[in-house]
Order: sequence, then C-alpha cells, then structure tokens
Amino acid sequence: MTNGKQNFSKIDNTIKKNNHLIRKRKLTFGQKASDRLTRFCGSWTFILLLFIFIGIWMCINIYFIFVRWDPYPFILLNFVLSCLAAIEAPIILMSQNREEEKSKLKMERDYLIDKKSEREIGDIQKDLDEIKKLLKTLKKQ
Repeated sequence: MTNGKQNFSKIDNTIKKNNHLIRKRKLTFGQKASDRLTRFCGSWTFILLLFIFIGIWMCINIYFIFVRWDPYPFILLNFVLSCLAAIEAPIILMSQNREEEKSKLKMERDYLIDKKSEREIGDIQKDLDEIKKLLKTLKKQ
C-alpha cells in the first residue's frame, strides 16, 4: 500500500509541476509579441482594416490625379502585401509552436491524471473485493 501512495505522490508532484509550468512560465518579448500579432491577425478586425486600407490605396491611386504614387497595376501595393505576408508567416508559426508546447504539457498532465485515477480505481476495487470477502464470511457465521 505504501508503494502505491508513493506513486501517487510522484504523479501529484509531476502534475503540480506541469500546472506551474503552464501558468507561471516567463515569456520573452518576442513570444508575447507573436501571440499578440497572431491574435490580432486572426481577427475580423484585421481583415476589415486590411480591406479598407487596400480600398483607400486603390481609390487614391485611381481617382486622385496629383497624389498617384502607385499607378494601376499597383506594383507597390503588391510589394507591401507580399512583405506583410512574409513577415507574418514566421511570427504566426512561432506562436503556433508555443501553443503546441502548451498543449503537450496539458496532454502530459492529463495522462498523469488518468494514470493516477486508474491506480486509485484499482485500489478501490481491491478494497471492494476485501469488503465482499468480509461480508461473505460474516454471512456464513
């Protein structure tokens, strides 16, 4: 019985350590920035603002004669959007890698909790078997 209790305490310590790692991890500036950028770039606000920006860019370059800096094929606009995509992609990938690390810790914690529950259920089953045996012996007397 003591060995089982020791196993439970090892599992409990590992679960507590994982919970602590998930909640209290120190993030670098780059990690925080990538999380914020990913959260913003994956929103409808960003998409709407991007459409508005592109619409204004195109209107200025088509309708205003004196301010044209990027005539019709909009080469500069294509360049800006390509640069935006080239910068966003690795930042979003960094954020996804961090999310994957967090999910791995959570899966490990869940596995340990399941393992602990399985052992506890096994102990309860043993106790129930002992109770059944005791009840049978009491009925015979």
